[in-house]
Amino acid sequence: MNASSLSFRGASVTAVIVVALTAVLAIGSLLPASSPIQISPFVITLAGKYLAYAMLALAVDLVWGFAGILTLGHAAFFALGGYAMGMYLVREIGARGVYGNADLPDFMVFLSWKSLPWYWWGSDHLPVALILMLVVPAALAALFGWLAFRSRVSGVYLSIITQALTYALMLAFFQNGFGFGGNNGLTDFKDILGFDLHSPYTRAGMLFLSALILAGALLASRYLVGGRFGRLLIAVRDAESRTRFLGYRPEQVKLLVWVFSAMIAAIGGALYVIQVGIINPGEFAPANSIEAVIWVAVGGRGTLSGAVLGAVLVNLGKTLFTAWLPEMWLYGLGALFMATTLFLPQGLMGLRQRFTPVRPSEVTPEVTDPEGGTA
Repeated sequence: MNASSLSFRGASVTAVIVVALTAVLAIGSLLPASSPIQISPFVITLAGKYLAYAMLALAVDLVWGFAGILTLGHAAFFALGGYAMGMYLVREIGARGVYGNADLPDFMVFLSWKSLPWYWWGSDHLPVALILMLVVPAALAALFGWLAFRSRVSGVYLSIITQALTYALMLAFFQNGFGFGGNNGLTDFKDILGFDLHSPYTRAGMLFLSALILAGALLASRYLVGGRFGRLLIAVRDAESRTRFLGYRPEQVKLLVWVFSAMIAAIGGALYVIQVGIINPGEFAPANSIEAVIWVAVGGRGTLSGAVLGAVLVNLGKTLFTAWLPEMWLYGLGALFMATTLFLPQGLMGLRQRFTPVRPSEVTPEVTDPEGGTA
């Protein structure tokens, strides 16, 4: 029994735990500064960032853990969602910017732009920004997935192509003429829907909202993979040729989960921008996608809850490790991935199998003789 055979019931428990712990942090941040249990704004920002990263990890787990697609480019969808929200937040600044221009963001005024590009139209309205946040990454994922899966590109070749996709986008967004702030990106956000982003109440509210959205994404993913479609995903992952022989279209199955995961990653990117306060081309870096794969591997591939756990724990470790030995962090991350692969191949969630018996009714049916095995 591998990690994907674990009970999906844990996703519901994880969702409840995430919301409960976040509620405690949010309430603690609103206590008086003199209180010994008051949570600092720095911790609230870190917690919000971890939840956004958990969304990215969940998206990676859906395509890697259940469809067998090792993606090294999901940071592209995360960053696109962040830029869509960043466009709205920049437009919200209005005349309060450095140059006092109510129509153009500061970086456009600095670059002597005379008017907004057509792709910025409507970005001063939150509903439009939310639509862009979902539609643009989904459209890119659909186009990329249709071309790749239809051509039956798989394995390491697909991983390399996904990495090339996010790298190409990173180079494009670094260009000042692209219209997204160049290497500086978008920052200096002030409010959202009239609420001051620096207010402790807004911070607490956004943190709790992030937890609710993550919980909703967890439950939606559990519903997706816990039924017939999930069993079909497992079959495509373990025996794609046999699944095609039975009359199914593996490329369509892959495309659906690929687009769905891209939208989850984009929502995570939007939540990240609101709470961290900046989005720049560095978020497209292939290294970010590789880190997301490590989060999933550490937490437990194909478990949903493990993706969330891995994202939070690894990034918490990164925060602590970079404070003590910043130059050693990448070596530590590499060592963690190697140790997980060698000694804990099913991740932290795989430990459950050793201590908690899994009931047959909780096991997801999967192919018992994957391609490449002996009949």
